[in-house]
Amino acid sequence: MFSIPLGLRAKVAILSLFLLCLPWLGYQYVWEMEKYLRHGQEKTLEGTTQALATALHERPKLFDKQASFLSQVKQGRDLYAYPLSGPIQLDGKLADWSQYRQSSINYGSEHLLFNANEPQPAQLNFTHMVGKYAGYLYGFFEVNDANVVYRGSNSLSIDNNDHLAIATLAPDGQFRRYIVATTKDGWISAFELPEDPKLKKPVTPEVKIQGKWLKTAQGYTIELRIPLDMVGSKLGFAIVDVNNSTSRTVDAIIGTSGTDDVNQLGTVLVPSPEIESIIKGMSHNSSRIWVVDKHGRVLAKSGDIHNSNNVWAQASKEAEDSGYWGQFKSHYLMPLYYRILTKPPKDFVDSLKNSTVLQGSHIEKALDGKLGSTWRLTPDGKAVILTAASPIWIDDKVMGVVIAEETTHGIRTLRNRALEKLFNVIITIMSMGTLALFFFASSISSRIRKLRDEAERAIDSQGRIKQGISGSKVRDEIGDLSRSFANIVSRLSQYTHYLENMSSRLSHELRTPVAVVRSSLEHLNAQDLPAQHQKYVDRAQEGVSRLNMILNSMGEATRLEEALTHAEVSQFSLSKVISGCMQGYQLTYPKQKFDIDISDDNLNTEGVPEYIAQLMDKLIANAIEFSQPDSAIEVNLTSKNRSATLTVYNQGVGLPENMSEQIFESMVSVRKQKAQNKPHLGLGLYIARLITHFHRGQISASNRWEDNQLKGVEFRINLPIITG
Repeated sequence: MFSIPLGLRAKVAILSLFLLCLPWLGYQYVWEMEKYLRHGQEKTLEGTTQALATALHERPKLFDKQASFLSQVKQGRDLYAYPLSGPIQLDGKLADWSQYRQSSINYGSEHLLFNANEPQPAQLNFTHMVGKYAGYLYGFFEVNDANVVYRGSNSLSIDNNDHLAIATLAPDGQFRRYIVATTKDGWISAFELPEDPKLKKPVTPEVKIQGKWLKTAQGYTIELRIPLDMVGSKLGFAIVDVNNSTSRTVDAIIGTSGTDDVNQLGTVLVPSPEIESIIKGMSHNSSRIWVVDKHGRVLAKSGDIHNSNNVWAQASKEAEDSGYWGQFKSHYLMPLYYRILTKPPKDFVDSLKNSTVLQGSHIEKALDGKLGSTWRLTPDGKAVILTAASPIWIDDKVMGVVIAEETTHGIRTLRNRALEKLFNVIITIMSMGTLALFFFASSISSRIRKLRDEAERAIDSQGRIKQGISGSKVRDEIGDLSRSFANIVSRLSQYTHYLENMSSRLSHELRTPVAVVRSSLEHLNAQDLPAQHQKYVDRAQEGVSRLNMILNSMGEATRLEEALTHAEVSQFSLSKVISGCMQGYQLTYPKQKFDIDISDDNLNTEGVPEYIAQLMDKLIANAIEFSQPDSAIEVNLTSKNRSATLTVYNQGVGLPENMSEQIFESMVSVRKQKAQNKPHLGLGLYIARLITHFHRGQISASNRWEDNQLKGVEFRINLPIITG
């Protein structure tokens, strides 16, 4: 299985990544705190609405004029006077109404009050809305009428032409009717009709109703204003259409409601200045306050959620850091933090900013007499708005609702500041902790690498002890390991030295008893022994001869090691030495085939030619012994760069697995254990390695494969050569 090698420092660095759990835990903690802060803000806002509702409890006069006692309201019939940002210029062009036109209502056949040609639909419709500003009720009528008929200039009648009928239940409780008509484009003329709906005369001019009539390509527009003290809680408008300028009969009437009967009038809701003054008097400028009736229509509004000065926003204000730390934090840390965090936007889309009717579960809950609150996301997804609602009680009935709204910008800013400080502390701790762990791991890994290097230098590739290990004096686990290694290497060195000298000791110690045995056998052999006894003497002499041969072989390796230490090197031609040796082998082994390829170059090297010849003797003897009958032994000598390569290949059995290095050890043999003519101690290749290393070369053995079949064994020797 494939695995990536990792050092101790890398592992410690990976383990230090678990420190990243700290910012995650801190982040989760701050999120939990934000939940509690939101809960606190919700309860605070509910308390605000309760306080405002308390100021409006049991004050029916605030709601009498607002038609709040109706069981239901009908759009188009029950009017709403939208708060205007400024006075309307009465010019009939309707330019000042452009920002409010989305709230206007189109009146058509479904609002038809009278149609003279009943089978045919009336060719009349108009767009209308009313608004309130500074004690006046403003309104406009954009009428689509193919034939506009003005009042005659000398006519005393004011109702046999196109005109606007107005009816209201005045604040003094009187039912009053008005007609707006004109003889031409320009300033309108308003007249008050008798109180009796059956009477059209006499009429009284009403100069308080002002406005302008302007003819258009589609019909005409009327733009007017009426003082609020003339308008009661009920109000109705109707456009009367006259198409025949001769007969001057009424063809159709379309209006918000009937104007001849007080019971037919719709209601009008005008935002209450009294309620607005109460709201502003509470000084809750940090929130946006709404007061709505039980139909959800806005009675008053105060405040702006875009500019919040609540306690949460005030708490989030903090002096900016200065200096190098402040610059580093603003240029590097903050951009990193705010890849995760979100800054409260300075601007967002407020879909309820100009609303005149509010709805929602919190309002429904408040109308049931309970506190209600809800969270909503702005259409652009930039802000979260908290809304709380409290009921307004009058005679044990809910007549309205106080609604307060706030953004969560303050809490989000507090959360961001807390996370910024938390991240600053965590990054500092993590950086210091990671550096400390890194340096600690570096110290440990350097000590371990030092111990590894000492261990590798102490033992060579053949397993011989070259030098000792100096034990560490540090009193820790690595120091104990170092001292243990030093002790082990010291004992191995002693044992290896003993093994290396054992063959020479054995050879020296065994020669004397072997000589005694041989001389005794010679004396016995000189005597005339019976045949049955002579065969035992012959076998004993044969055993002594084999033992003497073993002692000579063991002594050969020892003598060679001693000779190599005192040998005098000289420069010679490697090619000539190898060629001379191969000529001798061809004469010595006439039945053995040789394939020889020796470079024509001299290939000069430094060393002892006789030892190279001895090296060749061992390699050729080994190849002959293991080669198949009638197979050739290949001997090649080539050069490349500053190195000569000698290869000796024989076909036959291959090397056992994991024996390519061990066969060069002393007393190691891969021959099968069977009866042999002469003893083999595995010293031949050991001597070959000694000679190769003496000449600063390398020797190796490997199996040769052809077509996935084992063919034989190849010995390769690389020796440095002298160029130039």
